[in-house]
Order: sequence, then C-alpha cells, then structure tokens
Amino acid sequence: MTAETHSGLPPGAQTGLFSAFDRWRRTRRARNAGTISLVLLGPALTLATYMALGPFDQGAASPTIRFILLIDMVYILVVAALVLGQVARLIAARRAHSAGSRLHLRLTGVFALMALIPTITVAVFAGLTVNIGLEGWFSDRVRQVVGSSLAAAEAYEREQREDLAQDAGALARFLDQTRRASFFINDAELRLVLTQGQSRIQRGLREAYVIDGTGEIRARGERSYLFDFERPGMEQIALADSDGMQIIQDWDNNEFRALVRLADFTDRFLYVSREVDGEILSLLDDTKETALLYQQLESDRGRVLFEFGLLYLGFAVILILAAIWLGLWFAERLSRPVGQLTGAAQKVGAGDLDVQVPEDEGDDEIAMLGRYFNQMTRQLKGQRQTLLANTNQIDRRRRLFDSVLSSVTSGLVGCDPEGRVTFVNPSARRLLDWSGDDESPAESLALPVAVPEFGPLFEELITGTSEVAQSEIKVTRHRRLENLLVRMATRRNEAGRLEGYVVAFDDVTDLVSAQRMAAWGDVARRIAHEIKNPLTPIQLSAERIKRKFVPQVVEGADKLEAMTDVIIRQTNDLRRIVDEFSKFARMPEPERRREDLAQVLRDAVLLQQSGQPGVKITADIPSGKVIGGIDATMISQALNNLIKNAGEAIESLYKKGIPKGYAPQIKVAMKLDGDSCEISIADNGIGLPEDRARLFEPYVTTRAEGTGLGLPIVKKIIEEHGGTLVLTDAPVFDGTGHFGAMAVIQLSLTSPETRHSEAPQTSTELAPQANGAGNV
Repeated sequence: MTAETHSGLPPGAQTGLFSAFDRWRRTRRARNAGTISLVLLGPALTLATYMALGPFDQGAASPTIRFILLIDMVYILVVAALVLGQVARLIAARRAHSAGSRLHLRLTGVFALMALIPTITVAVFAGLTVNIGLEGWFSDRVRQVVGSSLAAAEAYEREQREDLAQDAGALARFLDQTRRASFFINDAELRLVLTQGQSRIQRGLREAYVIDGTGEIRARGERSYLFDFERPGMEQIALADSDGMQIIQDWDNNEFRALVRLADFTDRFLYVSREVDGEILSLLDDTKETALLYQQLESDRGRVLFEFGLLYLGFAVILILAAIWLGLWFAERLSRPVGQLTGAAQKVGAGDLDVQVPEDEGDDEIAMLGRYFNQMTRQLKGQRQTLLANTNQIDRRRRLFDSVLSSVTSGLVGCDPEGRVTFVNPSARRLLDWSGDDESPAESLALPVAVPEFGPLFEELITGTSEVAQSEIKVTRHRRLENLLVRMATRRNEAGRLEGYVVAFDDVTDLVSAQRMAAWGDVARRIAHEIKNPLTPIQLSAERIKRKFVPQVVEGADKLEAMTDVIIRQTNDLRRIVDEFSKFARMPEPERRREDLAQVLRDAVLLQQSGQPGVKITADIPSGKVIGGIDATMISQALNNLIKNAGEAIESLYKKGIPKGYAPQIKVAMKLDGDSCEISIADNGIGLPEDRARLFEPYVTTRAEGTGLGLPIVKKIIEEHGGTLVLTDAPVFDGTGHFGAMAVIQLSLTSPETRHSEAPQTSTELAPQANGAGNV
C-alpha cells in the first residue's frame, strides 16, 4: 500500500503540511503558546495530584496515583532541562557581551527570586505551622484530655452495667425466693410476683420479662408491652445460661438489657431493660476510636511530617519550575526587544542610521517603542541628510565668506554686544599689526582696549542715536603713522535686538598722499607758469641797471651794485626753485635702454663715497652685470639722492647728539629675484618720523635747510619705471642701539619694449654671482 492509501493525502501535501507546521513551530506565536501551555500544565498537575491524594483518596498503590506521579516526574525533568538550557544560553550570551544579555540575566534572576522567596517562605512557615500544630495535637494536655474523655465514657458505661446487673440480680433473687417459698407457682402468679418485685427496685426498670430458653415470654411486668419486646438472641440466652447473667447493649433504642438465669426455675430467664443516654454511650465508641486514632497518629507523627514535606517539596518544585520558565519566557520577551534596541542604538551612535529593529504586532509599550525607534531613525536619517546638505552649503558659504574676507584689502573686526572683539580678518591683523595666529591676543578684549584709537568713535556710536559712525583716524604701529578711514555700524537680528558691532577700515595713507601729491603737482604747474614768466624780465632789468647806472652813480654805486646782485641771485634761486617745481610737475618720460643697473649703483656709491668721506658706505652688489630696461640718468639721480639723504640723516643725528661709540654707516645692497631687483639703502642715522608717509609730499622734510622735493622726485622716478619705493626702519647696526632709516626699491628688469625681443640675452646677463658681491 502507498503512503496515500495510509494517510489519505498525497506525499506532496504531507511535505507541505510538515513544512507549514515547522514554520509555524518557529514563529513567536507558537513559542508563546508552548510556553504558556507548559506553565499552565504545572498547576494542573499539582491540582490533579492533590485531588488524587486527598479528596479521592486513591491510595499510594493505586495506578492513578502512580500515573500522575510519573507525569509529575516527567514534567519536572523536562522543565528543569529547558530552564538549565536557557540559563546556559544566557550565561554564554553574557560572556559574549551581547546586547541585552545583562538585562535578560537580571530579569531572569529577579523572576527566579520572586518565585523562590515566597515558596521558601511558605515552606518555612508551613513546616513551622504543621510542626507547632502537631506539637499542640500531641501535647500532654491533649493526651490527658483524650484519656480523661475515654475514662469518663467507660466509667459511665461501667456504672450503668453494674447498676443494671445489681438490680437484675436483686429481682432474680426475689423471684427465686418466692419460688422456694411457694414451689408450685404458675405464670399468672409469676407475673404478680414480677410486678411486685419490679416496684421494689429503687432505680426502676423500664421493662421486666420472664422468658424461656427459646425467648418466648412467660410473664411480663408493669409497663412491659409486647410491642416493646426485643427478643434476645440464642447466643445471648446461651451465654446467660452458662454465665448466669448477660448484659446486652442496645444503643439504637438507648437501652441496657440484662438477661439473668433463674436458678429456682426450670428453663426460665429474667429479661429486664433500663433506659440510658444512648448518645453518651455512642460517644463512648467514638471516644475509643478517637483515642486509638490519636495513638496511631502519635506513633506515625514523624512519617506524617516527612510525607507532608515530600508532598510540599514536589508541589513546590513543579510550581517553581513553572514560575521560573514563565519568568524566563517573560524576561526573554521583555529583554529581546530591549537588546535589539540597545544594539540598534549602538549602531545609531556609531552613525548607522539605516538600522531598523523588528516591529512586533500589538499595541503594548514594547511594540510601540520599536515602531517609534524605527520612525525616529528614519526621521534622523532624513534630518541628517538635510543637515549635511545644509552643512555643506554653509561650509561652501563659509569658505566663500572667508575667501572674501581674506581677499579684501579692508580690515574687518567683529564685536559682541559688550564690545569685545570676536572676529578679525587678515587685512585687519596686517593693518593693526596684530599677531597672524588664529588666536590673536587682541581677541576677546574690548575694542577700545585692543585699538585705543578707535575708542572715541566707538563711544560715539554707542551713545549716539545713529546706527553708523565714520571718521578718519590716525594710528601708529611700530613708529609708523597710518591714516585709517574707519566705519562702525551696529548689527541687529530680525527682532531688532543688538547682536554686536562691525568695524570696517581702510588704509588711506597712500590715497591721502596721492591726493596731496596731485594737489601739489597742480600747484607746481601753476607756480611754474605764473612765476617763471616774470623772472626773465626781472633778471634782465636788474642786470641792465647794474651795467648802465652803476658807472654813472658817484655815491652809492657799491650799494646799488650789491642790491642788483641780490636781485639777480634771488632771481636765480627762484628760477632754480621754479625749475624743481616744473620738474616735479612735469616729470619727463624715462627713456629706457638696456643698461647695467649694477654699474649704475656702483657709480652712485662711488660718487657718494667721495662726497661723504666721514661716513662708511658699504655695498653688497652682484659682481656680474644686471641688465634692465631703465633710464640710467634718472635712476642714477634717484640713487644718488637716496644715498645723499642717508648721509644727511647721519648729519642730523650728529646735530642732535650721537651716542657713545657711534660709527656712521650706510649699507647699500642689491638682490635679484627672477626678473625683479631689490635695492636697499640703509643708514644708522636719526631714523624716520611716525608720519613717514608724508615724506613723499613736496616741501615735507626733517631738515631745516632741505627743500622737501627730493624724495617726491625720487618716488616719481621709481614709479615711472614701474617700481615701488618704501621707507621703513633699518635693522639695528652693530654698535648702535636705535633704528635708522632704510629705503627699499623694487624694480622690474624688463621693459615693455625689451621683454620679448631680448629675453634670452637678458636672462644670461641677469645671472650674477651672488658670492662675488663686495664693498665698493
């Protein structure tokens, strides 16, 4: 026969059923159903065992009890194996530091203690209660009470027996005496005698009969009726015949009966009864049985305690194992989602926002917590993506903002509402000569403390009603005076609340200087035009007066000649001044040719060494040729003027007072950097004033006899050659304790006309030997 014949299903359907059952067995619902069923089976087995041992009293040897106890044993072994296996897995998970293992282990321990503590407590109190109860039951006092009750019941019975035996014997003797006195006596006479004798008994007899050996009534006394007659048994008659008297107990009728053989009568017995308290006599039997049971229980006391303890232990083990398994199931049900949430939270903390926990069905807090956690991670992921996008955008804007702030030439300083510096851009650090580090010492200081020159304007902004304050402020940094155009404004939020201040400033020193230079150029042109024209007629007139009228004047000819000489001389001086103004106003375009700039510098140094023999002039110039597109005449004029000014600065220091051990020096150096050249002329003279930017303005000089046009002309010559001229403090020379002055010229060695056509030749000529430089 095939499998289909045996089961009624084809093999494919059976495999599908087994697979479905296996899948269902692995589901959480199946595990929950199995756990709950196993837990409920424990109390059910306990109740069945109690009912079999108690109310049904099956007995220890009955098959039912043995079957139930076998099931109990199997249940204990199965649940104990499951509990031990689960505990072993918990310990292994705890050692592996898996998420939620600590909580699972703690919950398991708590539930186990919750099951053990009440059980142990109840066991202790139950044992004590049973022991104390048994001690009370089997105490001497109870034993005495039981013995006294039994003795009292036996005394009452004995008293009734003795009284009835005595009265029955007395009545029998009375009948026997009457028989001896009258030998021939019939039953009627016997009845009278019986009644007479019954009345003589003080305690009274309820009934009195004379019966024969077969139990038939031969005579009956007073109140002795046939319907109340209880025929004695033949055994009782035989015992009375052999013993002379037999006491019969009849608890149902509450009577004691006595059957006495009449010795003087043939085959006659006295049969009397007396009414007694049947309940007392019934209690006598109960008392005897109770006493026997008490004695039996007292002898079996230890066994009862052992059986009770063993039974309680079995019930306790079943219930404890069921409770522990329930606790394990509940702990696993509670800690598993918590462990999953813990592991997921660790991943979220590590930055993995794609993690999701399994969502349980139901509306309890654990299931809702899982759903809320998944919702939270999804929201966090979206928010993080938005935040990253915003951060990237902010970062791009910050880089753009930093780039703009770093590239602008204006200085920017940010302040908080209290006026403390919080932000400084690179241009502000440069203009204010602050440290270039990010953590500037000026930051976190109040603005008037960091820049004292800004204090009055900042105070005006704070106390005034305007939101903007602007002014031109002069600041001095490292003995250099600069003109800053400062603009301060308040910074407020959307609600109009003050958030801080913004200070923007520009170095307008060069601008002011250029404006002044332009103004002086315009003045110079006007002066050259307005003054130079009448100078020639004045000079010619003075010379004509000298030639024509001096010979004709007899007296005062010398004075006239001297006056005309003064006019001519002052006219020449004025012409020279006008020529300088004209030269400053209309600087000729330099005629650039390929010249050796190093040789031009050597010639200037040599000339000034001859003109200033008291000053040590040293030169560090490359030994080779330095070819550049320059106007040699104009560059020579500029270099000679600068070296001459250096010597005049030394003269000014002599007039002021030279320090001890002072040695006048002028250092001239040339450095090459690709297609550019740097010429520095340094001295250890009197140094530069703070407002050094004004030195390039006409008629600004530190010497009383100077015209103030030398440096402006030099600056214009250098600028016409596309270079720059900067005045700065010279390094401290050996043996000198103060700063001198240093002029730094930056020139391009290529001119627009020669840059392309003569580049190869220039490159070879611009390769001087640096180590060949020396003193001229």
